Parts: sequence; structure tokens; C-alpha cells
Amino acid sequence: MKYIAEYRDGELAQKIAARIRDEASPERRYSFMEFCGGHTHAISRYGVSELLPPNVRMIHGPGCPVCVLPIGRIDHAIHLALERNAIVCTYGDTMRVPASDGLSLIKAKARGADIRMVYSAADALKTAIDNPEREVVFFAIGFETTTPPTALVLRDAAARKVDNFSVLCCHVLTPSAITHILESPEVRDYGTVPIDGFIGPAHVSIVIGSGPYEHFAEEYRKPVVVAGFEPLDVIQAILMLVRQVNEGRSEVENEFMRAVTTEGNLTAQTLVSDVFELRTTFEWRGLGEVPYSALRIRPAYAAYDAEKKFGLTYRPVADNKACECGAILRGVKGPTDCKLFGTVCTPENPMGSCMVSSEGACAAHYSYGRFKDIPVVTA
Repeated sequence: MKYIAEYRDGELAQKIAARIRDEASPERRYSFMEFCGGHTHAISRYGVSELLPPNVRMIHGPGCPVCVLPIGRIDHAIHLALERNAIVCTYGDTMRVPASDGLSLIKAKARGADIRMVYSAADALKTAIDNPEREVVFFAIGFETTTPPTALVLRDAAARKVDNFSVLCCHVLTPSAITHILESPEVRDYGTVPIDGFIGPAHVSIVIGSGPYEHFAEEYRKPVVVAGFEPLDVIQAILMLVRQVNEGRSEVENEFMRAVTTEGNLTAQTLVSDVFELRTTFEWRGLGEVPYSALRIRPAYAAYDAEKKFGLTYRPVADNKACECGAILRGVKGPTDCKLFGTVCTPENPMGSCMVSSEGACAAHYSYGRFKDIPVVTA
């Protein structure tokens, strides 16, 4: 299949890996963060890290929208379903993220809450149209990739006057999170998370373009290579980053030229700008409060804003103390550094958000790499 089979060519992957081994200087260490969970999944699934020399290290970033969803926001959705008798619609991975009191959306559903998995924001709007006697709330999550569909249904709901529909908006922004990571003490002050460059997210960049990453190359002197999600995309991006580091360059390069442009999708950007505005701050699971990192619904669409419609007040809720998801999302620790990983915490019984989504670092590592990393316990 075009753009899939040819980007999974094992022989070509070996050749690119050989170039990385030849060009990576033995005297230095290279640390690159793949921001997006899709890249984390590809690295684990296809064994990309096993093809790299020991001095080229990949660090998992916080680019999994389910993983960074804070407990307090999930509690809002559960409250609307259990206490306010609303039909809550959301994407599948969101259903299993642990929340307060041992609950999750799927466990609340088992208690009788009307919570429905949908494949698109349009499905949620249709649910509202089909159930005019009930309030229907779309629990909207995701980065810039999933934001335009939410904006579209908000615009359509207003145009069609679907008054029993609203959106609980938890859309977050990639560039703000990258800035937060680069400004974190672990990167800036202590050096416990050395970052020499980033693999930029693919789907997000289709919407926003590669232009927004110029700031990181110019201000922080960190190269960025926007890459697709196939294994050859990822390993080629690593080679491009190694070359930039070797040559002392800090530029934005676009490996994913078949889908990403500098300016991005201007139609989608205009739609999002018309419907949403920046929040001054927003809590990310693992990162804490991140300034100007999320969107809220503009006053013109306030009638469809679930936070205003139901008078919701956000309160942060602490994570499970034994779970290391926060440190993993910041790149401070890896999945096997968590004592719950692969024992108490599995994809079937996730204790933290990183094990819920297939894009989460723990879930990807469990599925494709845990057996070589978990030490064998002998009697």
C-alpha cells in the first residue's frame, strides 16, 4: 500500500541505521525527544531503538493526549454523567483513564452512567439530535489534530440550534508543551533530561505546519525534524538530527514532506481561531500548570460550553503516588523505572494514564519491549 509498505522496508531501515552508526560521533552522546506518542509507538513496535548505537538515546515526550489528561477533567465528565444525568460522549481511549475514587469513565458507565464511545465529534452531535430530551456533552480531548472537528461541530450545533448539546473542552497545544519542557528544571538547570533535538509530531504538523517550531530552533538552539509515523520516517528523522548536531545546526527540517507544509492547513486554523481562544493556564498530567497551553470556547459559543452551562469549577487532583506517569511524561524516567509497570499496572488494568492509550509510553513498551527490560526473578 502506497506510503505504508515502502516505509516499512527492513533492508532500507538497516541501511539508514548503518549511516547513523557511522555518523554518530563515539565521543558524544545524542539525546532526542520524540514528542508524539505515535512516534513512541512506532519506535517500540518496529524496534527502532535496537538499530541505534548506544550513544543515541530516544526520550519519550508528553505527546499522548490521553496521557496528559488530568484527573480533575475526567472527574468533571464523570460528574456530568452520574450526577447531572447527561449523556457523555468521548473517544475510546479516554474511557479507561483512571480518575478519582477508583473510577474511570468506563467504570462509571458500569454504575449506570450513560457514557458512550464515539469515533468522531460529529457522532456526539448526532447523539444530541437523536435525544432532544437529554443533555449531551462531548468530552473533547486531543492536540491540534482533533481540534478542528470539535470546532466544526460547535459551529454546526450553533447554526442548527441544537440546544441540548455542549462540549467539555480539553484541547491542548503542542508548542506550549515543548516550551514548558525546555524551560523545566530537569532540562534547563539540572540537565537530568538532556535534549539535543526533537522529532516533531506528524498529524499535529499537518494542521499547524512546521513554522511554529522555528522558535525552538532559534531561541533554544534545538533542531526539530518533523517526521511521519512509519519506521523509516522515524529512523530517517534521527539521522537528520544526528547530522544537525554534528554540523552545529539548529534548524527545522521536514521529513514528512508528503503531508506537511510550512504554513499548515489554513482553513482548519481559521476555523479553530473562530471558535476557540487561549486559556491563560491549563493543568497537564505530569507537567502541572502550563501557561497558554490549551483552548477554551469563545463567548460567542458560550451556550455550548459545558463548563459554563453546568457551572463547573476545576480542582486539581493528585495522581496515584506509586505511579510514575508524571516523571515518564517529562522524560525523567522510563516505563520500567516504575515499580508498578508490568505487574500491578498493565493495559488490561492500567493504574496510570501512560498505560491506557496505545500511544502511551508504558503501553507501547509493555506491548513490544517489556520482556527484555524487566529483570527475571529467580527463586
